Formats: sequence, C-alpha cells, structure tokens
Amino acid sequence: MEFLAESGQKIWQVLPLSPTGYGDSPYQCFSAFAGNPLLIDLRAVREQGLLSGQDLNNALSFAEEHVEYARVIEFKQGQLRKAAQAFLMDGASTDRRAFDTFCENNGKWLDDYALFMACKRVYKDAAWSHWDRGIRQRDLAALREWQNELSSEIQIHKFAQFEFFQQWES
Repeated sequence: MEFLAESGQKIWQVLPLSPTGYGDSPYQCFSAFAGNPLLIDLRAVREQGLLSGQDLNNALSFAEEHVEYARVIEFKQGQLRKAAQAFLMDGASTDRRAFDTFCENNGKWLDDYALFMACKRVYKDAAWSHWDRGIRQRDLAALREWQNELSSEIQIHKFAQFEFFQQWES
C-alpha cells in the first residue's frame, strides 16, 4: 500500500477474491462473499502451528512461468484440510472463540457456502443441477440430513474462510 501512495496512485482496483469456479476465472466463482482459499499463505498457517515445516518442505515444485491450477489446488486443499483438522481438534480457546464468532457473524452466507462446497466434493465437482433432488431443490429435510452427514467437511470449509479473512484483514 505504501508503494501505491508513494507513486501517486489514488485508486487501487482488486480483482474478485472469490473462490474460482470452472476455468479458474475470478469472474466465475462459487460465492460473491467467500474468499479464495488458494490465496491463503500457508507459511502463516505454519506459524500458527497448524502445519509443520515438513508439510511445506514437501511442496511440489511448481512452474514459475504459469500457474498449474490443478496441481496447486490439490496441494493447497490438502494442506488446508490438514490445518483445519488440527485447528478443529486442538485450536486454542481464543482462536476457537474468534472462529465461532466469525461463523456466527457470517452465517447468512457461510453456512450455505460451506454446505455447497462440501456437496461439490461429494459429487466430485459435478454441477449442482446433477445432485440429488432433495439437496438440489433445498428441501429442508434434505438440507438438515446433508448438514449432519457432512458436518466435518462443512467445518473444514468454514475454517478456510476464517483463515482467509484473518489473513486478508491483517
């Protein structure tokens, strides 16, 4: 930000930071409210004790000239899943309170987003129009059933959003 001010810039436009959908485009995303977990700095997650140095040392060697989305997504999702599980099992009470507050304050979009992303994983990224009728039509009984069945997966997606916004705000 200092560089922008020093160079006389008055406006800073940021591309959408939402989770990218098909084609990895920031303009075709799964949520207008959620942040893209791929933008989470895993070093900061390691500094919280949720990943080890070895986890990051085992990172694949990625091309520097272009983004290998499939490889990056697979690696980063795996690391975030591991970090989320560590946090949800052993999160410090202050961090856990901050997480619970984040979930409560953002529940209007976060609950549906996390359920949607958990269902996408179950359906191997198929379009929602190909999902079971109950969840596709948001039948209340089906929603409750899926929320119960996928509660752990839902929490992982909520953690990723919590971490994204913690880093964005810092």
